[in-house]
Amino acid sequence: MSNSADSPEGPVRHTSAWAARVLTAAVFALAGLIFVTSANTAKGTNLRSDSSLLKLSDLIKERSENNAELNESVASARADVDALAQRDDGSTEAEDAKLKALEKAAGTTKITGGAVSVTLDDAPPDATANPGYPDPQPNDLVIHQQDLQAVVNALWQGGARGIQVMDQRLISTSAVRCVGNTLILQGRVYSPPYKVTAVGDPGKLKQALNSSTAIQNYQLYVKAYGLGWKVEEDDAVTLPGYSGTVDLHYAKPVE
Repeated sequence: MSNSADSPEGPVRHTSAWAARVLTAAVFALAGLIFVTSANTAKGTNLRSDSSLLKLSDLIKERSENNAELNESVASARADVDALAQRDDGSTEAEDAKLKALEKAAGTTKITGGAVSVTLDDAPPDATANPGYPDPQPNDLVIHQQDLQAVVNALWQGGARGIQVMDQRLISTSAVRCVGNTLILQGRVYSPPYKVTAVGDPGKLKQALNSSTAIQNYQLYVKAYGLGWKVEEDDAVTLPGYSGTVDLHYAKPVE
């Protein structure tokens, strides 16, 4: 038999103690490095500051305002083009009629008629659950992209001749998208309440809204937590024509 000096227990304990001392020193060294790096990064400021978020918010607002100005510029240029197009360019009456039909289908001309407007809004800041409903989660109290899309889809299905979301006319390439608690539509940013206006037969439009399964589900949250929902009918509303670019853009790989 080997003695205790030759047994494996002795050397192992000695090595473990040495390794522990080295590991401890390494941990303190790493901690010091982290403190120095944090100090250099923060440069005396709060690392959890919301300044970056504020800058991003300001940038989004600035870009949205720039896009609004560009849309107005495009609308002015389009009006000039339309004025020039009204001159005798040698086209036949049939060609002119076809062009007008295409413009109407594209949504670039204004339309007037009976209309239905739907307004959706977040629940009040102090909203609580009505009796019989569970306590709300944060997502239960705000308007989501699917809610706006449900309204737009129902109005199209109800025979709408044209739809406007906020102050912008929708066309075939329009995308109703929400990012966080804001709506991004054709390069511009909006906050709730959101108003959707459709020109068409008011009776059929309201029937389509009532028949939508997605809207019926939204109505449950209206009753439970007080989300905003208002439907209004008007005998005569004029929707402006879409004034932005109608060109299609595609992503391209980098050369």
